[in-house]
Amino acid sequence: MPSLPPADTCAGCAARDAVIEDLLTRVERLERLISRNSGNSSMPPSADDLPGRARPPGRAGRKTGKRKPGKQPGAPGSHLAWSQDPSDTVPHFPDGTCACGAALSGAADLGVTASHQQVEIPLASARVIQHDLHAVACGCGKVHQAARPEGVGAARVSYGPNLQAWCVFLVVAHAIPVHRCAELIESLTGARPSAGFVHAMLARAAGQVADASKLIRALIILAHVVCADETPIRVGPGPKSRKRYLLVACTRLYTYYLLGDRDLATFAAFVLPDLAGTVVVHDRYQNYECATRRCVSGWRWKTSISSPS
Repeated sequence: MPSLPPADTCAGCAARDAVIEDLLTRVERLERLISRNSGNSSMPPSADDLPGRARPPGRAGRKTGKRKPGKQPGAPGSHLAWSQDPSDTVPHFPDGTCACGAALSGAADLGVTASHQQVEIPLASARVIQHDLHAVACGCGKVHQAARPEGVGAARVSYGPNLQAWCVFLVVAHAIPVHRCAELIESLTGARPSAGFVHAMLARAAGQVADASKLIRALIILAHVVCADETPIRVGPGPKSRKRYLLVACTRLYTYYLLGDRDLATFAAFVLPDLAGTVVVHDRYQNYECATRRCVSGWRWKTSISSPS
């Protein structure tokens, strides 16, 4: 710890003030460090018991009020309903012997006395299905070969459309990383597609829905009111810098997407320039606001876009 110089001169006073300022800074830093605990920092709860540490305050209990915990009045409920048309019925009979020594297998059936229904899912195990394409010879001598069934790839071994659909569903609808998607499918079915195959399915699925996307875009253009927004999203494997933006234009029935950046060039490629006279509800981001005032690559946006005040 620095010693305090004598304060009998002006220079000594300045030096003393500098030492006091340094000591105050050290004390403030030590107080800040000693006040850290698992409740206000990333320290583990086990460090709360160290000497000099202030334990975090306990959580406040549920406040008493009019709102009761659990399902609220008017909220939709959820329960297992009895099915009048079960998928399967399994009869069960008593086995063993009676106290008299007679076998129960030969006893008279008195009918069903109780029924219990159980909702169950079948175990999904991957199967290898071989498709043999036969060739036949006509009486005229011409040979005909059977066509490859729809959904069967041209490769000698490929994954079927159901497994491909699962890959797209898990990655897109549930935002599961491609490696975890491959591991999850292996855990459920026994088949483990590679991470590269799972990631490639995104582009393949996008090609399959290209016509539907064009139709949705046309319906968005014809709408009177459209809600637009953009949100950051990470695309593909790679560093954190691979961040893009997902632009969304939607109505109550349809949603149109575009993956790009948060710049005017992306907004120009979006559906916005084609919305002539359409009311667009957005968050007043400048690329929406400047639609009628700026040019993109020398071309002025012609649509009139409004937003809530």
